[in-house]
Amino acid sequence: MTKKISLLIVDDEESVRDSLYNWFIEDGYLVECAENAKEALSMLEAQNYDIILADIKMPGMDGLEMHRRIKSLNREAIVIVMTAFASVETAVQALKDGAYDYVTKPFDPDDLSHLIRNAAGHINLQAENEALKSKIVSLENIEDIIGNSEGMIRVLKDVESVAQSSSCVIITGESGTGKELIARAIHSNSSRKYFPLVTVHCGALSESLLESELFGHEKGAFTGAMFNRKGRFEMADGGTIFLDEIATISGKMQIELLRVLETKSFMRVGGNKEIKSDFRVICATNRDLKKLVESGAFREDLYYRLNVVNITIPPLRERKQDIPMLVEHFVSKYCTAMSRDLITINQAALSQLEEYDFPGNVRELENMIERAIVIGNGKEITVKDLPLGKDSISSNYESLDDLEKKFILEVLTKYGWNISRSARALKIDRVTLYNKIKKYGLKSSR
Repeated sequence: MTKKISLLIVDDEESVRDSLYNWFIEDGYLVECAENAKEALSMLEAQNYDIILADIKMPGMDGLEMHRRIKSLNREAIVIVMTAFASVETAVQALKDGAYDYVTKPFDPDDLSHLIRNAAGHINLQAENEALKSKIVSLENIEDIIGNSEGMIRVLKDVESVAQSSSCVIITGESGTGKELIARAIHSNSSRKYFPLVTVHCGALSESLLESELFGHEKGAFTGAMFNRKGRFEMADGGTIFLDEIATISGKMQIELLRVLETKSFMRVGGNKEIKSDFRVICATNRDLKKLVESGAFREDLYYRLNVVNITIPPLRERKQDIPMLVEHFVSKYCTAMSRDLITINQAALSQLEEYDFPGNVRELENMIERAIVIGNGKEITVKDLPLGKDSISSNYESLDDLEKKFILEVLTKYGWNISRSARALKIDRVTLYNKIKKYGLKSSR
């Protein structure tokens, strides 16, 4: 058992109380006894018991009446009723009143122990579910929205106010400002948080692939469709679907999306069965949809259907006071990921970051900090570790593979391809270094 389960045994026969007490103490439960319903209710007012095992036939208040009073106090209480007068009527009545189960005397010790174990398992499962829910709630803060600038405080207030509704939301902002992070914050603070958040990057898919991705397809719908496949709208049932780069979808897809938003139903590609799905839509774009509507590139009716709530994320150059907090967050994140001791950033380097305009916004800052931790001396981040100015990371830079490849090659060359010395310099083990060499196809020039 993951939790020490407490039992209250209620029976007017001392021999029954003693027998049950000894059985369940031996099984590892916390056990107390009461000889009548009045005493039991008095004990229940003083403390909660996980399981109450109560006789039906007792002087004064009987077990069924006691059970009703227990349930009026605590509907979650697990009560198992006992009787020597087995009848369908009393069994049915006990179960109708919410009893967990019903047993008859004389008891088989093994059967009764099995029943109590099942009840205990039910209690522990409920406790695990509650713990899991609490854990999920705590997961909302893994990727905290960092910043206390006026612009970010406004964004946070918008997230809080819109989270509990099911209205469509459009998140706008430049590339790299964290639009997907805001979408995740809305979802994880909503009543849908225990259901999926399904993300679709619309700009990365052709029209036909996007259609199959969103709606799913039936076997044989097109060449290569070997199996039935659920679409993202279907997967998002009960939860949220996040459509990134919504401005890139074709005119045909705009019509289909409008219909889905209005009916919450669709058919898989190649199918003829209408599928219902309850989902919330959050979209994101770095383009001006209003101007696209005016130019005829985006449907006006779809625009107004999506744009119920608009959240605009300010670029990093307009919230520079958030940079120290963001730097601290990213340093902690990547030092932990790389199993490195926590390092600091010196004031000169931080000042340069605060003066830089960050065309790539928060994503660019994050890449800078990760790069600095990879190539730095391991003690603190200095100005020379930051690729500012003409060598700055572009706003479209999303991977450090090329940088890592170049840096590892430089270290290997510096130490004459001595694997042990190079690995120590890189603060990684030899196996990891061999894997990196293989991954990037690195070869000695000697």
